[in-house]
Amino acid sequence: MIRFEELKKGADGLVPAIVQDQNTLQVLMLGYMDAEALAKTQETGLVTFWSRSQGKIWTKGETSGNYLHLVSVAVDCDKDTLLVRAIPDGPTCHTGSKTCWGDAVPESQGFIRELEAVVKGRHEQMPEKSYTTSLFKAGTPRMAQKVGEEAVETVIEAVKGDDERMIYEASDLIYHLLVLLVSKGYGIADLEKELVKRHK
Repeated sequence: MIRFEELKKGADGLVPAIVQDQNTLQVLMLGYMDAEALAKTQETGLVTFWSRSQGKIWTKGETSGNYLHLVSVAVDCDKDTLLVRAIPDGPTCHTGSKTCWGDAVPESQGFIRELEAVVKGRHEQMPEKSYTTSLFKAGTPRMAQKVGEEAVETVIEAVKGDDERMIYEASDLIYHLLVLLVSKGYGIADLEKELVKRHK
């Protein structure tokens, strides 16, 4: 882990902590931690920083309620920077933006992973009156059929030259494919692994 006591002479004992959304992989914010903040983060499961402006420890969300729930902490090769993966309760930035970079990080960036997390949630909870739940209950043949139908509709719109409809149908295709993957215990990461293998 970070060896705070070994930081170069004259340093303030703080290290940058980059916070990344576990589901979307978006970079949410940059904060600073000392040994105490890191320990509290790991103990409570809520991402905690050292506030340079206030000169004290503070837990993100303690005022707004928009906590960052810790998933993991990784240390870089020089052992002087942290990568924190977390699940946010709401907007991360005090301005109300999802990230501290506002419009510089498009709202759509990483949304497929966010959608995947929602689909996984439906699979675990199986809420009534949910279309996704009805697909899971219908079983593999129905889910596979929907993937086939949406693929055909995407192809039809592409051949017709209706790009707007093609995007619409392709979005349906991706959603139904996610449902099928999740039902089988897989997800986007598994597709990425397969594509990486082919790329090598």
